[in-house]
Parts: sequence; structure tokens; C-alpha cells
Amino acid sequence: MRICYVADGACIHTQRWVNHFAAKGHEVHLICWKLMPGYYESVHVHLLTRIAPKIWGVSQYPSFLLWVLQVRRLIKRINPDIVDGHFITVYGFLAACSGFHPLVVTSWGSDLLVQPERNPLQRYTARYALKRADTVVARIPVEDARAIITGLGGDPNSEIMRVVLGVNTEEFAPSRLDPNVREHRGMGPCDPLIISTRNLAPVYDVETLVKAIPLVLSEEPRARFMLAGAGAQQNYLQELASNLGVSASIEFIGWVPRAELPSYLSSADVYVSTSLSDGTPNSLLEAMACELPAIVTDIPANRPWVSDGENGFLFPARDHRALAARILDLLKHRQMRDQLGHRSRHLVQENAEERTQMAKLETIYHELVESLSSMTRRAPQQ
Repeated sequence: MRICYVADGACIHTQRWVNHFAAKGHEVHLICWKLMPGYYESVHVHLLTRIAPKIWGVSQYPSFLLWVLQVRRLIKRINPDIVDGHFITVYGFLAACSGFHPLVVTSWGSDLLVQPERNPLQRYTARYALKRADTVVARIPVEDARAIITGLGGDPNSEIMRVVLGVNTEEFAPSRLDPNVREHRGMGPCDPLIISTRNLAPVYDVETLVKAIPLVLSEEPRARFMLAGAGAQQNYLQELASNLGVSASIEFIGWVPRAELPSYLSSADVYVSTSLSDGTPNSLLEAMACELPAIVTDIPANRPWVSDGENGFLFPARDHRALAARILDLLKHRQMRDQLGHRSRHLVQENAEERTQMAKLETIYHELVESLSSMTRRAPQQ
């Protein structure tokens, strides 16, 4: 197949998605306005022109009106078998504006759960893309996606398929434990290590974790906290840690390359996510695959993956006291940590194995292409 993605080329999730299909031998095109290193050489990259600093007051979506024209022309020239626009309010909208079919729009979570409610223009772009899509791929539960799509004025009977990016459970595994992660920091094998791999942005609310640290240290003074993420709130969070007197127990290690991440996760004892909103939280699935018991916010995105007391714990968003209590529960009970971690890995292997999920998506693509013959497939108008 000749597959054309319209997506954020600077996102690791896009890169994994695109590289997977390129490795399978498909002719893959990526239309984006910025790019991170690491794409396979066989991927055809088409960069959009950036001519303005802002649009809609959101700096990461410049030159939007020009992009509508560019995407339309590029897709006409590429003449793909299928187009997939990732992140419905932006790239899904751009893909829909091309007029090409078959069209898939893929939701990452906040493009359905958050943005349409906050911004009328993004509500419009979501509605526009959803009405023109042949299939919606969602990383949130289908029933949740259908309710939101219906609320946006979409067809309640539209085809919605759930596909999560998934995890390679051979790559993310407890066997990837690396003693150097602890030794490099002067930690012993029994010193408690709590890790978060969420970026330092308001939506991930890492502030709640920092506020929980003094309460944890009051009972487990040897505990260490590792924040493996980057973002605009780093200076604020470092200052908060200093004001709380916990700077010596917390390390901001920044963004960790994917190849190194399994060793960090497998060397920790507890995973924490304080996110306020999510699609399918891949960072959580990666931790679960490494047999880490997870403590995560009680939000819809997390509930399909963490059953409270069964393979981890849920806590009320922004409640740092409840979070601290759950962390202490796990740190004090090693056997419980092991049991919850084993169950988590099994759940990921059964429901979020990367190869299985991508094979499901490939089947969706093939079925769409086959359902629209060359006589009925509509290319963009001149």
C-alpha cells in the first residue's frame, strides 16, 4: 500500500507508527511541519511551510491556512491508497480538507476529550474531520469516543475502531533491569525508587507528585524520585522541590531516549502518573510491561488499564495526600508490589502488544482500500 500520514513529525508516537509500516514494506509518506531524527530512510517526508509565528494563539500550529492548500496539493501528487490524519483537531482536519478517500482520522485522546470543549475553532475542525472520515481510529475506548463524536454532531453509527500504539514487550521487560541506574546515583538495591515518565507540562500535573514527596519521605527517608520528562514547567517544579526541602531526593533527568527507557523503568519500584487527561497512556503501558506497579490518576483513560488494588492503584487527580499514601503502601509491601507488577505485564501482553495492535490497523487499512474501488475513490478536486 501507499500510505500517507498527516501528523506531528516531531512526536515519537508518530515515528513509531510510521516506521512500523515502512518496515513492513509499504510506501509511506509523512506530511508534517517539523521532524525529529530517527525516521527510516524509506519514509518519504514532505515538510510544510512555516511562515507565521502563531495561529489561534497556539504557537505549534503556525501557517495553518497555507497548510490546507499545501496538504491538498501534496496528497494529490502522492496519490496514496489511503490517508491517515493523526490528532483530529489539527492534522485530521488538514487531511479531511484534501477531499481524499479513503480517509482515516486517528484520535490521540485530548483531541476528542479536551480541545473541542476548550476552543470553538477546534470544535469546528474536529466536527469537520469526523464527518468526512471513512473510519475513526481511537486510542480511547470506543464507547467513550462514540459519545464524544455524537456530541460533536458526528454520525452515532460511524465506524470507530480502537487501536492503541502498544508496547513491544520484548523491548520493555523486567529483564532490562540495569544496576548502573541505581549505582550511578549512589543508591543501594533496596533503596526505594519511584519514577514518572510524563512530560513537565500542566496537563501532566507533575506538581502533585512533587507535593507528595515530603509526606513519603517522612516515613521512607531513603526514597528517591526520578522525573524522566522535559517541559516548560521544569524550572517551576525544581523551585517547588527546593521550597519543600526535597531537592536532594528528586532528580530531573530530562527526556530519556527510547532505547534507554526500559532500563530506567525496570530499575524502579513504583511508577506514578499524575496526568489530568490522556488517550491511551503509552508511558503507563511501558511501565506495566516492565512489571512496575502503577499509581495513576482516576481518569477515564487509566481505568481500562489499572484496576484499583488488582494491578495498581487509582487516586483522585490533584490529591497529593492520597498519592503519598498509595506510594507508602507499595513501598512497605514488597510482595504486593511484585504481584501487582506481574498482573500488569500480563495485561499488556494480552491487550496492548505492539505487533498485534499494528496488525489490526493494517487490516483496517486493507479493508478500506478494498471497499473503495479505483472508480469510487475520490481524489482532491483541481
